[in-house]
Amino acid sequence: MENDVETIVLTDEEGVETEFNVVTKFDIEDKEYVIVIPVEGEEEEAIALRIDKDEDGNDILVTIEDDEEFAMVCEAYDAIFSENDLN
Repeated sequence: MENDVETIVLTDEEGVETEFNVVTKFDIEDKEYVIVIPVEGEEEEAIALRIDKDEDGNDILVTIEDDEEFAMVCEAYDAIFSENDLN
């Protein structure tokens, strides 16, 4: 996924499209993650997604279902924004 993407549109299981602002994108080990917030939402509604590749090599966003992986992403997100608060 490009680093300069500011918004994305995601479609849920029912076919409903929602536009999201991209808060940040970061790497942990060999995986890429993105944090998004609904355009018409609040910061508390932030969603963490992993960027994977489909069989054609295109970027796809998937939910993080592993509790340990999710905790690692949350910790990285908190570290990024606590560093930004210091500057």
